[in-house]
Amino acid sequence: MSILVVGSVAFDGIESPSGKRDRILGGAATHFALAASFFTKVRVIAVVGEDFKAEEQAVFDRRGIDTEGIEHVAGKSFFWRGSYVDDLNSAATLATELNVFETFSPKIPASYTDSQYLFLANIDPVLQERVRTQLCDVRMVCGDTMNYWIGAHRENLLLVIKHLDTLLINDGEARLLAGENNLLRAANRILELGPKSLIVKHGEYGATAFFSERSFPGHGGPQSVAFRVPTVLLDEVVDPTGAGDSFAGGFFGSLAESGELTPSSWKRAMFYGATMGAFACERFGTERVQSLTRKEIDNRFAQLRALSHLD
Repeated sequence: MSILVVGSVAFDGIESPSGKRDRILGGAATHFALAASFFTKVRVIAVVGEDFKAEEQAVFDRRGIDTEGIEHVAGKSFFWRGSYVDDLNSAATLATELNVFETFSPKIPASYTDSQYLFLANIDPVLQERVRTQLCDVRMVCGDTMNYWIGAHRENLLLVIKHLDTLLINDGEARLLAGENNLLRAANRILELGPKSLIVKHGEYGATAFFSERSFPGHGGPQSVAFRVPTVLLDEVVDPTGAGDSFAGGFFGSLAESGELTPSSWKRAMFYGATMGAFACERFGTERVQSLTRKEIDNRFAQLRALSHLD
């Protein structure tokens, strides 16, 4: 099953209590694609500049990720610099340089039109909706967003959310979108906006999925209103930058690998999402995920399951 991700392939500068990297490969689409590639075939639509070299391309090639949809244009790639020195749970943005990403207009190669799963990473909701309408026959479409789009482009964002199978956002974004501080009430209001299901990420505290009656078509509806998965206990968090996108990649990749949308496959996918998100935090950028094996992933999955199960 092929997943198509549309988002950013970028460079990051990161500072944390563990050290510093001035320029490393990053971007939402990058983190998502690498995590999902351990479970299924992945295709990427993004834009990069002339500073994206063979070294960066090799990161995708080694994981068998299809990069035909990455457009190469004159200029510099999107760059973000952030610091976690004061708070590992929240990055302080030191610099944002959109560069070629400022005029990004996703172009879908003909070979991508048979993609069965679509992930709309954190980009302008106008672009998200444009891609979604061009790929209206996918089996499942998931999307992400951020505070900026919720606050400044709400109307456009609501058009996207209305047609999502799953929306993945963090606690603060969920409360902002719903205008409600209580998480359960916020989740219910978001589900009323259209998505069949919602995943709220809690950083080091895991993630919670909220279901509607439309969450599992053909399987009698959800078995519960919500389901929470913890995260793996780490002795050191080096860089949490790509954790949320890696969670999304592990989650969506596992669902695509299973080929079905049932309560059991969904919960299993949540565990794989938490597994991949934790691995992403262990080193800077994509360094840890690049070196992973599927055996390591499955062993960590088993540890997480043992940590959270009574029987």
